[in-house]
Amino acid sequence: MKFTSSLKLKLIYVFRINDAAHRGCLKVGEATCDNDNVFGLAPNSKALNESAKKRINQYTQTAGIAYDLLYTELTIYNSKKGLCSFNDKEVHSVLERSGIRKKIFDTENKANEWFITDLETVKRAIVAVKEGRESLSSAEVSHDQTPIVFRPEQREAIEKTKKQFKKSNQMLWNAKMRFGKTLSALQVVKDMDFSRTLILTHRPVVDSGWFEDFGKIFYDSPGFAYGSKNNGDSHALLEARAKQGKCQYVYFASMQDLRGSELVGGNFDKNNEVFATAWNCIIVDEAHEGTQTELGKAVMQELTKANTKILRLSGTPFNLLDDFKEDEIYTWDYVMEQRAKASWDLTHFGDPNPYASLPTMNIYTYDLGRLLHEFVDEDVAFNFREFFRVNDNGTFIHEKDVKAFLNLISKEDKDSCYPFANEEYRNIFRHTLWMLPGVKEARAMSALLQSHPVFQHFKVVNVAGDGDEDEESKDALAAVEEAIGKDPDATRTITLSCGRLTTGVSVKAWTGVFMLSGSYNTAASSYMQTIFRVQTPATINGRVKEQCYVFDFAPDRTLKVIAETAKISSKAGKTSGNDRKIMGEFLNFCPIISIEGSKMSQFDVPKMLEQLKRVYVERVVRNGFEDRSLYNDELMKLNDLELQEFDDLKKIIGQTKAMPKTNQVDINNQGLTDEQYEELEDLEKKSKKRGKDKQPLTEEEKKRLEELKKKKNNREAAISILRGISIRMPLLIYGAELQDESQEITIDNFASLIDPQSWEEFMPKGVTKQKFNSIKKYYDPEIFCAAGKRIRAMARAADKLSVEERIGRITDIFSTFRNPDKETVLTPWRVVNMHLGDCLGGYNFFEKGYETTLSEPRFIDRGEVTANVFAPDSRILEINSKSGLYPLYMAYSIYRTRVKNSLFSVSSIEDEQRIWDKVVAENIFVICKTPMAKSITKRTLIGFRKAKVNTRYFEDLINQIKNKPEHFIKQVDKFITERTGIKNMKINAIVGNPPYQEVVAQKETTNGQKRSSSIFQHFQTISDRLGRYTSLIYPGARWIHRSGKGLEQFGLSQINDPHLCFLKFFPDSTDVFKEVGIADGLSIVMKDTQKGSGGFKYIYSIHGKDIIVNANNPKEDLFPLNPLDNEIVSCLDTIIARYKCLHDSVLSQKLFSIESDFVERNPTLVREYNDGDYFDPKSEIKLFTNDKAGKSGRARWYIANKNVITTGLEHLNRWKVIVSSANAGGQKRSNQIAIADNHSAFGRSRVALKTLATEQEAKNFFKYATSEIIRFAFLLTDESLTSLAKKVPDLLDYSDANGIIDYNSDVNDQLYKLFGIDDKNQQYIREVLTSKE
Repeated sequence: MKFTSSLKLKLIYVFRINDAAHRGCLKVGEATCDNDNVFGLAPNSKALNESAKKRINQYTQTAGIAYDLLYTELTIYNSKKGLCSFNDKEVHSVLERSGIRKKIFDTENKANEWFITDLETVKRAIVAVKEGRESLSSAEVSHDQTPIVFRPEQREAIEKTKKQFKKSNQMLWNAKMRFGKTLSALQVVKDMDFSRTLILTHRPVVDSGWFEDFGKIFYDSPGFAYGSKNNGDSHALLEARAKQGKCQYVYFASMQDLRGSELVGGNFDKNNEVFATAWNCIIVDEAHEGTQTELGKAVMQELTKANTKILRLSGTPFNLLDDFKEDEIYTWDYVMEQRAKASWDLTHFGDPNPYASLPTMNIYTYDLGRLLHEFVDEDVAFNFREFFRVNDNGTFIHEKDVKAFLNLISKEDKDSCYPFANEEYRNIFRHTLWMLPGVKEARAMSALLQSHPVFQHFKVVNVAGDGDEDEESKDALAAVEEAIGKDPDATRTITLSCGRLTTGVSVKAWTGVFMLSGSYNTAASSYMQTIFRVQTPATINGRVKEQCYVFDFAPDRTLKVIAETAKISSKAGKTSGNDRKIMGEFLNFCPIISIEGSKMSQFDVPKMLEQLKRVYVERVVRNGFEDRSLYNDELMKLNDLELQEFDDLKKIIGQTKAMPKTNQVDINNQGLTDEQYEELEDLEKKSKKRGKDKQPLTEEEKKRLEELKKKKNNREAAISILRGISIRMPLLIYGAELQDESQEITIDNFASLIDPQSWEEFMPKGVTKQKFNSIKKYYDPEIFCAAGKRIRAMARAADKLSVEERIGRITDIFSTFRNPDKETVLTPWRVVNMHLGDCLGGYNFFEKGYETTLSEPRFIDRGEVTANVFAPDSRILEINSKSGLYPLYMAYSIYRTRVKNSLFSVSSIEDEQRIWDKVVAENIFVICKTPMAKSITKRTLIGFRKAKVNTRYFEDLINQIKNKPEHFIKQVDKFITERTGIKNMKINAIVGNPPYQEVVAQKETTNGQKRSSSIFQHFQTISDRLGRYTSLIYPGARWIHRSGKGLEQFGLSQINDPHLCFLKFFPDSTDVFKEVGIADGLSIVMKDTQKGSGGFKYIYSIHGKDIIVNANNPKEDLFPLNPLDNEIVSCLDTIIARYKCLHDSVLSQKLFSIESDFVERNPTLVREYNDGDYFDPKSEIKLFTNDKAGKSGRARWYIANKNVITTGLEHLNRWKVIVSSANAGGQKRSNQIAIADNHSAFGRSRVALKTLATEQEAKNFFKYATSEIIRFAFLLTDESLTSLAKKVPDLLDYSDANGIIDYNSDVNDQLYKLFGIDDKNQQYIREVLTSKE
C-alpha cells in the first residue's frame, strides 16, 4: 500500500519504574495503536499492551531501565454525544487541578514529568475526563482560567520582540501557519503594556479568532478591552475611555475597510478617527497579503506615528524579507516545527508532546506533462489554464482529456499510485481540497465530477464563488463544514476553490490538497499557504491525523517552490554546502515523492539542488539580470590592475543604484567562501562585544577583518558598476536573431551576435565590444546561458497560446526588463495602455487606475477616434519602436474588430493566429532606429513564427527627421507603398514615445560636460505631416512654456494649433515612468489634422488625481500648467499690464562673459575671498563663480583684476540681486537668492534678476522677490532664461519713497492686497510653497 491512513487510534498507558528515585511516582502517557482492529477492546488487552510497550521501550531500552506497565486503555469512548476521544494532556490537567503534585526529573528542560500518586487515582482522573469534569471532586472544580503555557519557540518570539522593540520599531515573525501567532502577539502587547494596539488584517473573517484569543490572554487584566466592527466595543467608545485613563485597548480593523477611506485615496469619508489615533503598536496579520500594494502602503503610512511599534505576522513573508534586518526577524518554519516534534521525546520522554498534533506533510508529484504533452508550455511546466480552458457555454474545451485525467486518478487498481484508485485510498481521502485556475473552471469541474462514476459518490462543494477572493470566506467555510457534517467518516466531499479558503482558515477533515492550478511562476507564498491548509490538527472519531498529503501535477513547479521555501527559511544562506544541509533536512521532514506510472521515487538532495539552480536562473530573469547570482567569484579576487579597470568603467557608466528586488533568495551574497564568511562573522561579533565579554582583536585579526570587509566591499562596488551593463542584456537576448535556433547564446558569443549600430545604441556610451570582452569573465557562464535560454523559451512558448494569453506572457517578460537610463527608456506596458487608452481608446489591458492588469481587456470608447483608428482597414505607424509594445496594443484592437467582422467562427488558436498575422501584415507599420530594435519589435509582434512584419530601419533616423524631413516623408511613403502596393497611402494614426534629446558634440573643455538638445519636437512635426491622428508622449513643461533651445517656435505654434485636441500633463514624471525622473514632467499630445476649430481638452495629472478642463489656445500668453492657478494668473497679468514684467530686466549668466572653467584655466588671475578680506575697489573686483566646471564645481567668491571683465561694464558698479542659473528665481530652494554689491561680478552659475542703483533699493527688491506671491509667480514658468519670470510683475520703483509698498512693514500682506489675491488663493499659495521646501 502506497498511502498509510491519515488517521490512527490512540491509547493511554500508565507505568512505573522500580527504583528509589521513582518511588511513589507514576508516568501517564499516550501512544499510537498500530493495529486498526482494536476498536472496542477492553483496557489492558494484549494488543493495547503491545503498542504501549513498543512506545515505552523506545526510551527505556537504551538506558536499560526496568519498568512495570500498570494500565492501558483506548482513548475512544461512547457518550451521549456519540463517539468521543480524550488525550493524555486532559488526564494530566485533571490530576494537576486536583492538587496532585508532580515530580520533574529533568529540571533543565522542565521535562520528564511524573505524578506522585497511585493507579486508582489515575483511573478516576480518566473517568472524570470522560464525564467532562475538570478535577476529581466536584467541590474542587476551579472555573478559573490558567495562564496559557507557551511552547519554547513562542516564548522565544515574545522575548526577542520585546527586546527588539526597545531598540527599533519593527519586527517580523516569519512563522508558519499553526505557530499560534495570535496568542503570542497578544502576549507581547500584554507584557509591554501598550495602551493602544491595532490589529490589521486582510481577512475580516478572522476577527472572532482574535477576540477569542484576547479572552485567553487578558482574562486577568480587567483594564484591557477589545473592539472591532463585530465584537466588543466601538473604536470611538474605546478611545474615549482610553483618553480618560480608564482602559487600554486592542482594536481589530480590516485592510479592505481602511483602504476605502478618503484619507488614503479611497472613495468614502470614514475611519478618520482610526487613522488619527496615536497607535503604540500595530500588529499586521498575514502581512504578506495586502500591505505591499500602493494602497496598502498608503494605509500603513497614515496609521504609523513616530513611535509606533509594528509587528508583522506572516507564514510566507517572501515579499517582505528584504525590508528587515536580521535581528528584526524571528523565524519558525515547518522544518523547525517537525524537528521539535521529533526531538521532544528525547528530552521530555513521555510528557505530552505539544507538537504531536501537527501532522507530517507528504508531497506527491505526478508529471501530467508526460501523459498529456500537448499541454506543456515549453520548459514552463504544465499549463493548467489551457488544460482546463472553458468555452462560452461553460464546458471544458478539452473535456475528453479532463475526463481521461479523472479516470486516471480514480481507475480501480490495487497497486496504483493514484489517490482514488481503490476503496482503501478513497477512505483515506474522504475530504480533499482541489485548487483550480478560476471560477469558470471550477464550475465546469463541479459538473463533470457529479457525473463521474467514482466521484459522483462525493459531495462537491464549489466555493470558487464569483471570483471575489476578498468576499467573506465565512459562507464558504460554512458550506464546506455543512457538507462534511457532524461525522466526517460518514460523508465524502471534494471542495473546489480558486483562491478562497487558502489563508487563515482551517478545515480539520481535509487530508489532501490537489494542486491543479498555477504555473511555473506561482509565488511560493501562495503555494505554501494553500498546502499548509491540510496540516490542520484533527481528531476524528478518536483517530488522530498524523499524515497529510499534497498532490501536485506540475513537478517543476513543486520543486521550484520547495527549493525557494527551504532556502528562504534559512535567511541569507551561505554557499552550496549549506544548501545541502537545509535541503536534506527539509526532505527528511517533508518527503517529496515523484510518481511515473506505477514507479515511485523519492527526491534527494542532488536532485533538489539541480532545481535550486533553476530557481536562481528564474530569479535572474525575473529581476532583469539585476541579480548577484549572475556573477561569479572572480569578483572576490580583484587585483590592483583589475580594480583600476573597474574605476575606468565607473567613469563611463557610473555606479548605478539597484531597484527594489523581487523575493531575493540570497546565495552567499558576499561571495566569500563558507569558511571566509564564518570567519568574517566571528570577527565582526568579536569586535562588537562590550563589557565583561570584551576581547580586543589582535593586530592580525584586525588586519584580517579589514581585508575580508574590503573584499566584500570591492565585490559590491564592482557589481554596482557591472549592473549598468547587465540590465541591458535581457532585451538584446530576447531580440537576437540566430541563424540556427538551436544555437545557444553564451557570454562568449553574446557580443558577436549584435550588430555594431545596435550595440552602440543599447549599451552604455563608451562600453565597446572590446571593453565588454575584458569584463565578461566576471559573469557566471552557466547562469548567463541558462537565463538567456529561459527568456527565449518563455517568448517561444507564448507562440502556442491564444492571442490574449500571448500578449499577457510577452508583456510579462517585458516587465522584467529594466530601464537602463533616461535616454533609453523602454516604455512599460502600463504606460502604453495609459497613453493610448487616454487618447485613442480601444482594448485596454489594465483596470482604471493602471495598477493591475485585467484577465479580460476592457474596451474604451473615445467615439469617432476609436472607430476610425481601429477600423479593419486602418493603417498605424509607430515612428521609433524599441520594444514593439505600441504596435502590439494597436494591433490587438484592430484584431478584435476583424474577429467581430469575420465570416467564419474563430474557435482555435490557429484561427486566431491567422487573423492576427493578417493584422500585423496589413495594418501595422514600424520605423526603427537600429536593426536590433527591428528584431525586438518583430519578436513582440509575431514571436519566433515566420510571418510578415512591416518594419523598416533608418540608419540615421534622427538626422533625417531633423535635417531632411522632405526626403524622410518620401522614404516612409515608399516603404508603405512597397508593402501595400498602394500609392499615397494615408496613415490613420501615428503613435509612440520618440527619443527626447541627443548629445550635441562635446565642448572643448576637459570638464566632460555634455550639452544635450531636444529632438522630440522634430518627431511631432514630421508625424503631423504623415497621418490623420498623432499621439505621442514626451517631456512637457518647456515646450508648453515655449522655453529652451529650439522649443520657442515649436511651443508657440503647437499650443495654438487648431489640430491639437488633447493634452495631458504630468508635472511628476515618476507618475508615468516609475523610476525615471524627468525635470520637465511629461506630456501626452494628441492631434487630429481634420479638426479645424480652436480649443482642446487639457488634463493636469498629479499622483493619480486629474484636473480636467476645456482650454482655449492661449495665443501669445503663457498657458498655466495647473488649472488651479488660473485665478491667480489673471491677477498677476493685470499687474504686469499696469507696471511691467520682470522677465524684461533679467540679465543672463553671460553678462560678464566669465565661463564655468575660468578659475581652472586662470589660477594666477584670481585669489580666494572670505568675508572681510581686503581688496582694492579701484583696481579689483569681487567675482562669484565656480571653482571648476562640470557637476562637481561649487560657486564661491574670488578677487580678480577689474580688467578680466570685458562685457557688462555698465552693471559692474550697480547693486545686483542674483540667483542660481540652474534654479533661477530660487523656486526650489529660496536660499539661492542673494545680494551682490556694487564692486562685484558673477560667472555662468548665476543670473541677475535686476540691478539697482543703491543698497537700499537692492534690499527692498530682495524682500519683494522673496515674498510669497512673487516666489509663487516664479514657479508658474519654467526656469530656463527664455521664460524665467514671465509671470512676475516688476513694480519698477524699489526706493523707500515708491508710494506703493512700505518695505518696512509686512510685505506679503501689502502685495496680496495690491494684486487682489483672496484668502482662499493665499492659502493655496502657501500650500504650494510648503510642498516645494
